[in-house]
Amino acid sequence: MARPLRTIDAPDRTAPAAPTAGASDLRTAALLAALAAGAVGFWFLPLGIAPEAHKALAVGLFMIAAWMTQVLDHGVTGILGCFLFWMLGIARFETAFSGFADSSAWFLFGAVCFGLMVGRSGLARRLAFAVMRAVGHSYPRLLLGLIISNFLLTPIVPSGIARVVIMAAIAMGLVDAFGVAKESNIARGMFIILVYQATIFDKMVIAGAASITARGAIERFAGVNVLWSQWALAYLPCDIIVMIIAWRLALWLYPPEMAALPGGSEYLQREIRAMGPPSTTEIRAGVLMALAVGLWVTDFLHHIPAPMIGLGVGLAAIMPRVGVLDTDDVRKINYLPIFFVAAAVSLSNVLAQTKALDVLTTILFDSIQPFIGTSWLSTMVLYWSAFVYHIVIGNEISMLATSIPPLMIYAKQHAIDPLTLGMIWTFGAGPKLFMYESAVLVVGYSYGYFDNRDLLKVGALLSIVAAIILLLLVPLYWPLIGIGR
Repeated sequence: MARPLRTIDAPDRTAPAAPTAGASDLRTAALLAALAAGAVGFWFLPLGIAPEAHKALAVGLFMIAAWMTQVLDHGVTGILGCFLFWMLGIARFETAFSGFADSSAWFLFGAVCFGLMVGRSGLARRLAFAVMRAVGHSYPRLLLGLIISNFLLTPIVPSGIARVVIMAAIAMGLVDAFGVAKESNIARGMFIILVYQATIFDKMVIAGAASITARGAIERFAGVNVLWSQWALAYLPCDIIVMIIAWRLALWLYPPEMAALPGGSEYLQREIRAMGPPSTTEIRAGVLMALAVGLWVTDFLHHIPAPMIGLGVGLAAIMPRVGVLDTDDVRKINYLPIFFVAAAVSLSNVLAQTKALDVLTTILFDSIQPFIGTSWLSTMVLYWSAFVYHIVIGNEISMLATSIPPLMIYAKQHAIDPLTLGMIWTFGAGPKLFMYESAVLVVGYSYGYFDNRDLLKVGALLSIVAAIILLLLVPLYWPLIGIGR
């Protein structure tokens, strides 16, 4: 027997009532108060460390807990934390807000403008159809093609943010071609995998700022020569396995609403013909995109920093008669992710200046030193310790720059291969669970195709997968290529 239709006058009283705005605000206020109480309690704990470091850790833990729980927008939490550093006398204004003068935040602004440019001009859609024509119109094949392209770009474009911007342009076009919303499984699956992999791949190849920082610290403090080719070869099996598992994971966690592009190859050809020749706006966007990619690829010749290129092209996209955006487009940009990145960098700078990082590093290595060696247990302890330590620090460059030197000194003192320890530790900074841990994740998040729950779900699974792969590579494969022998 069919259910009677409900009317406005006779609501279904068995359905749970939607939470009111007041109840939601009350829960947010209660959680915020609980986090603040925890930070105040930590402030007054008798830890026996320098007062400046103690206070910085209290505010830092409040910021990290608020980011984890998402009690406030990430950007709002970041601004609040920077203000507390300044207001409580923990750091001077120029240090508390130093992240706003850092290239990462402004790189993100350029990346956002870049994404708006290729989306509004129609270039993203044209690129997407070119990809589909090359790899096929089924969603699984398209997803695999994007994953492989993302990996191949890693040594060519030595910036995770830059790679996300390039791949996002294609992914946005594919979402448009499938005719699905941002909240669809197709859109979420593509974006979360592409963005998350960008944070892992540049640890498997010496191509990003974090791995370059790690390489320099290993050579300087351990006195060993770190070869780009040996590092890449060591992680090549991991690259291949992670790509395959990430592909299958995306199809499993985000089953596509449609298995192939509606209309198949006929629709593909029809749309390509309908687009016609590129418009003037597309040509301008294409020239700016080609300029950015060309400069990123050839940075070994001109040494222009990747953030400078990204911001420069993003600003060019706004210039009249040159770009494709106008002032109204800039007004509509969500600046909170930019504040978030700046605040995360500020947090790291304050922790470093107050010597709080030294306190954390000392505590960490005092606890894991008995397990550091050449056994399989050592691999797991190093990997998961780096993984957890990065959650606390948030900024992987600060984390690696402060923790690798004592690790290298310990390795030399105990006749343990420093390259093995350094590579495991660096790789442990790759997998992530929370948005604040990487500017690359924030850039991907700013497009609006996934949220922190997606990141937590995918990050937890791929972190475990990476640990298992590493457990097999270190004792069995790395000695074959001269690492750890």
